[in-house]
Amino acid sequence: MNPIQEYFYRIEEPARSTLLFLRKRILESDTENITETMSFGLPFFKYKRKMLCYLYYSKKHKKHYVSFYHGDKLDYPELLQEDRKKFKILLIDMEEDLPVDFILNLIQEVKTYIK
Repeated sequence: MNPIQEYFYRIEEPARSTLLFLRKRILESDTENITETMSFGLPFFKYKRKMLCYLYYSKKHKKHYVSFYHGDKLDYPELLQEDRKKFKILLIDMEEDLPVDFILNLIQEVKTYIK
């Protein structure tokens, strides 16, 4: 099992299935340019080898989230910046439908800021 698979294996259901589905959709959204790697012990998605977003868990909010690089340039009330300088996060509520289209649209927007 590779480190990315191990990361997801340690997450309990239903979060595991939700995050694996999201991971698949992110990777499929741009198969030529989006890649996945482990960085800082987290699954990171890169666009043309530059940071795009990553998945993690917030102990403060007790929820998983997607963190977007260049999030400081994104202006959506659903995103939290808190003490982050370049990133904003979108908390994922496992009790609600996953906002896949919104997440993929945010990724598209972040890609416009990557040089």
